[in-house]
Amino acid sequence: MEVNGDEGNLRGVQRVVLVLSGKGGVGKSTITTELALALQHAGKKVGILDVDLCGPSIPRMLGVSQQEVHQCDSGWVPVYADPQQRLALMSIGFLLDDPDEAVVWRGPKKTALIGQFVRDVAWGELDVLLVDTPPGTSDEHLAVLESLRKHRVDGAVLVTTPQAVSTGDVRREITFCKKTGVKILGIVENMSGFVCPHCSECSSVFSRGGGEELAKLTGSVFLGSVPLDPLLSASIEEGQDFLKAFPDSATYSSLRAIAESVLNRLQD
Repeated sequence: MEVNGDEGNLRGVQRVVLVLSGKGGVGKSTITTELALALQHAGKKVGILDVDLCGPSIPRMLGVSQQEVHQCDSGWVPVYADPQQRLALMSIGFLLDDPDEAVVWRGPKKTALIGQFVRDVAWGELDVLLVDTPPGTSDEHLAVLESLRKHRVDGAVLVTTPQAVSTGDVRREITFCKKTGVKILGIVENMSGFVCPHCSECSSVFSRGGGEELAKLTGSVFLGSVPLDPLLSASIEEGQDFLKAFPDSATYSSLRAIAESVLNRLQD
């Protein structure tokens, strides 16, 4: 998508990346969160736009679920996950009176909110804005692309698990990207084995290599694999920065390498 002069609050955003998955339960929001933290640790200023309207889990993952959204002259002020204000987040989770409240909305209302999120959040200067999308290829995805048309989408990161049932759904996501003209930055295989908390050995729980094989079959870049790691799961549940707490873990190395690959792909 070409850049238009009427960019509004996205004027200071250098790169926009969609995070997509063909199905739910593959850990897309986890990958979005850890990718944002890895980019932040690499010295980048990062934003997350959480448009997974029915499952806004990222505020909890970043430990900011109790924060409130405020207004400024330019619109909504995002919630910052760090004192230095280098990781910003906007999510419908901040707008719900009850965190257990179900978002039972028809398509037009979802589309309107997504447009408002894109248009009215005062992001300021960002190196990368990650857009965490719902599973599948639904109205929300089309609404995001339509709302971002005045700016641009620099690419998409696709998240899968190793099993064929998941990689099959990601094939459809690849088709969606090609039909809508979104560049595929690469594929991440999540839940790729289980890391034993005692001996750190990684064992295959489901299967392994499905994401890498899918990348080869579709001519996409394989960005890397992330194992099931109890330390990562605990960090996500507690809203803690896993990358800061466990820099010597193999999972840390995987996540950092994926972030570096994404940055390199954005510079190509």
